[in-house]
Amino acid sequence: MSRVRVHNFAVSIDGFATGEGQSLEAPFGHAGERLHEWFIQTRTFRRMQGARGGSTGVDDAVAGTTEAGIGAEIMGRHKFGPQRGPWEDHTWQGWWGDNPPFHTPVFVLTHHPRPSIEMAGGTTFHFLDATPQEALRQAREAADGLDVRIGGGPTTVRAFLEADLIDHLHVAVVPILLGRGVRLWDGLEGLEERFAIESVSTPSGVTHLTFTRP
Repeated sequence: MSRVRVHNFAVSIDGFATGEGQSLEAPFGHAGERLHEWFIQTRTFRRMQGARGGSTGVDDAVAGTTEAGIGAEIMGRHKFGPQRGPWEDHTWQGWWGDNPPFHTPVFVLTHHPRPSIEMAGGTTFHFLDATPQEALRQAREAADGLDVRIGGGPTTVRAFLEADLIDHLHVAVVPILLGRGVRLWDGLEGLEERFAIESVSTPSGVTHLTFTRP
């Protein structure tokens, strides 16, 4: 059976995976880009943007594992956009422009489903009001034997961890304090008992934690 994976999921040292006050101008709230600066600087990220250059080393090596073997993605509604409640703007197609970086079917979890959106480059957004188990069933069917990536945000990743559905979890612990926002780890006591865990620190100050199901 295909695996369920999380990659490049950044948290602050006080456990927040996004800041407070998400808006169209601030996708990560008051955190800005501080959680993701390590990733933005890598060659992997620049290649995903169609650019050259970028840093190499451990950060890039870890970041580069996110795409291989992925056949579908599941994300929460707040990763897709800043709107809450019923959809008031059906012209919104995500933060990523006409050619999003996923290039697979993407299942967006929301209590307010809407028609699917087919984008350039092989990305199609599907909107589901579903449990993690049902969303994963549909994503696995669409992935056609490849792995399924859980793309975030923290509420969605936590829900899949609570349901014990994740096989591989990569968390990048970034040396900043956010103080407020949405935390990843709340309610997940004893999570470490399910996984083999490895840790590596890099010159950027980031500590990469990898949780892999034995």
